[in-house]
Amino acid sequence: MLVLSGVAVIALGFLLRFNPLLVIVVAALATGLAAGLDPLAVLARFGHAFNETRYVTAIYMVLPVIGLLERGGLQARARALVAGLRGLTVGRLLAGYLLFRQIAAALGLTAIAGPAQTVRPLVAPMAEAAAERQGAAAPEQVRALAAATDNIGLFFGEDIFIAIGSILLMKGVLDGYGIHIEPFHLSVWAIPTAVAAFLIHGARLWWLDRRLTRGAA
Repeated sequence: MLVLSGVAVIALGFLLRFNPLLVIVVAALATGLAAGLDPLAVLARFGHAFNETRYVTAIYMVLPVIGLLERGGLQARARALVAGLRGLTVGRLLAGYLLFRQIAAALGLTAIAGPAQTVRPLVAPMAEAAAERQGAAAPEQVRALAAATDNIGLFFGEDIFIAIGSILLMKGVLDGYGIHIEPFHLSVWAIPTAVAAFLIHGARLWWLDRRLTRGAA
């Protein structure tokens, strides 16, 4: 029972708005000590987990490069590119990005784009430039819509990939209840959901284009 004290530490830490990293470390220490591990053993477990998942830190190598590109005028170039494309609207731009994100995620390429890699430096500035050309639109709304498009494309696209964690999690949960389904079948049934998500979010983007056009008229 004491090994669950880490859960209480996490709940209390987030409730009191402490530093999330500090809360996680204290919760892990509390859980390890409650499980009978000495501090050195807990530290060894930390090191082992970091070594096993060190690929997660690859994003920290990409962020400085993106920051340098932004400082060199990447966002300005993205806006200038959209300004030279006639007929491109914010809805069409984001719908195209949604389709690309879903297809890439369905092929397992979930890290090929994302809020830090593409939305902030490229997609959001291009969407803002397109929205300004169509009519008045709040920049915050356009940025939020660009981020939402990325999340929707990733969320509903990755389930089509057979080796993604969510598919394996669903299989494990269903197996626990005696329901045995192959991961391939789960992937196949994710396709209609992804198509529905594209149509629904595409309709929202189309409605935004229509609203901006009416406002400009």
